[in-house]
Amino acid sequence: MIRKLAHSVCEDCGDDPAAWYRDSFGEDPDYAKILECITRSPEDRNSLLRRYFEPSKEEQEQGLKLPTDAHKAIAELVAKGYVRVIITTNFDRLLERAIEAAGVVPSVISTPDAVEGAMPLAHTDCTIVKVHGDYLDTRIKNTPAELSQYDERMNRLLDQVFDEYGLVVCGWSAEWDTALRAALERCSSHRFTTFWAARGEPKEAARRLINLRLAEVIRIRDADSFFRELADKVSALEEVDRPHPLSAKVAAATLKKYLPEERHKIRLHDLVMGEARKLYDELSEDRFSLNTPFTDQEFINRVRRYEALTEILQAMMITGCYWGEEKHIDIWVKCLELIANPPGERYILTDGLDLKYYPALLLFYSGGIATVAAQRYKTFAALLTQPRVFFQEEVLPPVLILYPQAVKEELAKRLPGMSNSRTPLNEHIYNLLREPFKEFLPQERLYEECFDRFEYLFALVHADLHEKRGHLWGPIGCFRWRSIFNPQLQITKVIETEIQKMGANWPPLKAGLFDGSLERFNYIKAEFDQFIKRW
Repeated sequence: MIRKLAHSVCEDCGDDPAAWYRDSFGEDPDYAKILECITRSPEDRNSLLRRYFEPSKEEQEQGLKLPTDAHKAIAELVAKGYVRVIITTNFDRLLERAIEAAGVVPSVISTPDAVEGAMPLAHTDCTIVKVHGDYLDTRIKNTPAELSQYDERMNRLLDQVFDEYGLVVCGWSAEWDTALRAALERCSSHRFTTFWAARGEPKEAARRLINLRLAEVIRIRDADSFFRELADKVSALEEVDRPHPLSAKVAAATLKKYLPEERHKIRLHDLVMGEARKLYDELSEDRFSLNTPFTDQEFINRVRRYEALTEILQAMMITGCYWGEEKHIDIWVKCLELIANPPGERYILTDGLDLKYYPALLLFYSGGIATVAAQRYKTFAALLTQPRVFFQEEVLPPVLILYPQAVKEELAKRLPGMSNSRTPLNEHIYNLLREPFKEFLPQERLYEECFDRFEYLFALVHADLHEKRGHLWGPIGCFRWRSIFNPQLQITKVIETEIQKMGANWPPLKAGLFDGSLERFNYIKAEFDQFIKRW
């Protein structure tokens, strides 16, 4: 712009346009003043500025004029619900593009007229207030006169925001935007904290506002690193936002008290279903958007958040399925059915397609291993087959939906320590459930046996039901690679020995699995064992 100004007075500003400007005008270059000199109308300014905002094909290839790390980090905070309103003096659309890429369509207010037609702030996922306009609108504010006052409708909106919301201020000097500065000065309330991020020492106008709002000043290197670190720290806090360990123990202890006595059956039902309903509500799409790009860290963060939220109900499922009797089966079936049908869309084709079933998968494994450990095969059979899971256009039993391989292997391998595992999510669940099962299976060998037995049996039931649908296959578990490295632990041989001894009296058959048919079981087992040998 300085070069254009020099050209208009038939001078050459050389290699240092800023120095030429200082020599010519006796002051530092000022954007608004330069713009006022080289354009005569809002339409002229719009035409001039437009090319600064729209990247050419070459600039796009070079990554220029595209959302920065700061824009993307703010978009993450918006998608997770931590940032609801953004006030910007910028004309560009980089924030809008970044937020839309994160799965949220923001409401944009860039003119006084738009204020009147906008949805209330509380009813939008994100509102962007562009106080100086949008670069495609000729009414953008640039000059000192234009920046000196806002329309009364915009002022009312700013008064509401500054009164009702906490603020994070970044990238604003407060020197030139007179009307915006006045809006902050008008607000006498300080309901929530203001954080003022600054690269250097704030100047006089900024210091005055900092003192007025009792703001916390944060020294930053730049906006990119500040917002990136902020988003990462919010994610870290989410990871530790799990219930106190005593909460799960208290829930399990209360369950043990209610299970034996018939007079407590209503309390038992309300305790379990109340916690299930609480978990169900936490799994809303507001907290777990399926459209969020699944970076490695986002995947790990989401898995940990699911695990934290499921911890109490998981402890109840283990205790209840281990000690509960046949009369309690309906409670565990209802509990699993509720969590296996999380709120929101039934299926969305993204990387997160099946990860939304992870809480139900944890409950499925928790209850299933507990029933195997206690040899309660009627409860085991009920968990596998009775809950109804609404998937795409079908209603299916959990055994056909809840298995670790439903989450893509390349995603599961992102979990810590699982990059070289052939069954990464199975192994992760094995490690996760080890601690809560120590009360029931204190020896590592016993836990391993029960874990492998559960995975192998539910894989056989899966194969049985799939064969009836025209194609026999079943999910592979830790039992496969464990049997390779230690043939003595081969669960297939253990089951064969049991069948030889008990025949049709084998407990899973008596519980009704495989149609209660020994012949059917032997056929499925033989076919599935051949299948896993090829894997």
